[in-house]
Amino acid sequence: MRRKVIVAGATVLVFAAVLGLARMASQPSMALLYSGLEAGPAGDVIAALEAQGVAHEIRGGAIYVDSAARDGLRMTLASEGLPANSSKGYELLDGLSGFGTTSQMFDAAYWRAKEGELARTIMSAPHIQTARVHIATPGSQGLRPRGAPTASVSVSTADGSLSPAHAKALKYLVASAVPALSPDDVSIIDARGGLIQGADEVASVDAADRAEMLKTSVERLLEARVGYGNAIVEVAIDTAQENETIRERLIDPEGRVAISTDTVETANTANESGNAGVTVASNLPTGDGAGADASSSSNASETRERVNYEVSETMREVTRGPGTVRRLTVAVLVDGLREVDAAGDPVWTPRSDEELGALRDLVAGAVGYDESRGDTITIKTMEFEPIMPVGTEATPGLFARLGLDAMALAKVLVLALVTLVLGLFVLRPALLGRGESNAESLPAPEATVEDTDLPALDGEIEMGAFDGSDLAVVSDFDFGDDGALPALGEPDPVDRLRRLIEERQAETVEILRGWMEDDQEENA
Repeated sequence: MRRKVIVAGATVLVFAAVLGLARMASQPSMALLYSGLEAGPAGDVIAALEAQGVAHEIRGGAIYVDSAARDGLRMTLASEGLPANSSKGYELLDGLSGFGTTSQMFDAAYWRAKEGELARTIMSAPHIQTARVHIATPGSQGLRPRGAPTASVSVSTADGSLSPAHAKALKYLVASAVPALSPDDVSIIDARGGLIQGADEVASVDAADRAEMLKTSVERLLEARVGYGNAIVEVAIDTAQENETIRERLIDPEGRVAISTDTVETANTANESGNAGVTVASNLPTGDGAGADASSSSNASETRERVNYEVSETMREVTRGPGTVRRLTVAVLVDGLREVDAAGDPVWTPRSDEELGALRDLVAGAVGYDESRGDTITIKTMEFEPIMPVGTEATPGLFARLGLDAMALAKVLVLALVTLVLGLFVLRPALLGRGESNAESLPAPEATVEDTDLPALDGEIEMGAFDGSDLAVVSDFDFGDDGALPALGEPDPVDRLRRLIEERQAETVEILRGWMEDDQEENA
């Protein structure tokens, strides 16, 4: 009975262990779906998962689902508007009643509703995941005027950080929604990039970004010709850091045009007649001057011409703000040509001047080269030093190449190993009862050279099979004077038994096991 109870208990334990390991092996690996959600949005997500019949786990404030279905569930929940934003807007004012509501309570609810509405508006942008708005309005103290309000906006984007231009737009959005709030008093904080300054305050940062963008464009253009890693480009941009206004007035004397001509002609004619000069003779009646007349005439003409010209004049006013490019410098280093000679040795040759000139023209067109601005482009060909690999190369393992899940495979192997161990060392010894029938059914061992004439041992002595008539009795032995037994022709029985046990160990073990089981049954 005790052995039956042991067998039944061992069987139940084995099946329970097998079922537990099978459940553990078949359970999918869980991955994080959402974390840090508030109670309302988290409840909506869980309700949607239960409605879809998706297995999920809740660990603290995080929701876990099957890793294989996580990305698909996120897209499906996003199409349903989940997780929803928990910020509330002007609906907060609907719950306020006239009874028991003080002015301070109404002001707090009003500003809270304003913050919620602004957060909703900011989150309507597709690349912004979360947004929080905080507005600080200082109260009036006696006769002192109310101070200017301030605001801060914290956003979290889906990819990358918030651009300065978008941050400036958010500043004006919040400033326009709050009375007496200046855009300069609004701080925009990115969860990844930290504090974001205005577009006019990041001229140097924009210059670095533009230089990096130009560098990437030139490298991509050159690598299409010289190969990947065979061109190194450095771009430096000198930008203006202050506002600058330039007014120019240019007059071209060679570019005059006659617009009008005035011509004036004047002619004068004069005739004079009269007596001659008064003398003594002219006063005499018969003098020489009697009857003498004198006359004169004159003609004068004048011509005047006036031509009005319009002189060519150019007036130019140039205003340069922060970030304007003053000078552009580009340096390009290109590797030469690597070939193999007739002996099989690598040979390096520099690139030709014609090819370098063509590459320079390409670089000038890519960066917007302006010679009048003082831009410079330097391109050289030099031999690159070979880069020696550091460390060991990362190669995918066998499981990665075959696309197998190592964790699931390990669970299956552990399940198979435990099942095999339980079956071999628990069930098999318990179910295999070794009795007399088992001992009798054992085949005789193979005969050896030493015991070919000995029968197989079975642990029992049959009646009539042993004839003891030829055995000597004690009286037949001749004891000496010292009373010692005479020497026997056969060896010591104990030594002979040891020799038989050593020669037939398997049969001896089976015989002893049968004796022990018989003794246990008799005692029971």
